[in-house]
Amino acid sequence: MMLGGLAALAGAMAVAAGAFGAHGASGQAAEWLRTGGQYQLIHAVAALVALRLEMRGPGWLFVAGGAIFAVTLYAMALGAPRWLGAVTPIGGAMLIAGWLWLALRLMRG
Repeated sequence: MMLGGLAALAGAMAVAAGAFGAHGASGQAAEWLRTGGQYQLIHAVAALVALRLEMRGPGWLFVAGGAIFAVTLYAMALGAPRWLGAVTPIGGAMLIAGWLWLALRLMRG
C-alpha cells in the first residue's frame, strides 16, 4: 500500500504547511504555504479515494502532482529562488491529468 502511505504522508505535510502558513509566516510566504497545503490536502484525499476505487494511475498522479505543486511553493516560502515557481505548473498539470484520467475511467464504467 505504498500509494496509501504516501497519500497519508502528503496529508500530514499539508496540515503542517497550512499551520505554519497560518501561525509562523506572513505575506507571500503565508499565501504560498496556504495554497500548497490546500491543494496537497485535497489531492491526498483524492488519491485515497482513487485507491479505494482501485484506480492507481490517477492516484499516483494526485500524489506526485500534489507533491510537485505544493513542495515548490513550500520551498519558495522558505526562501528558495523564485524561478522554482516555474516548476509549480508541472504539478498542476499532473493534478488536472489525474482528474481527467479518473473521469474517463468512471465514465467508461
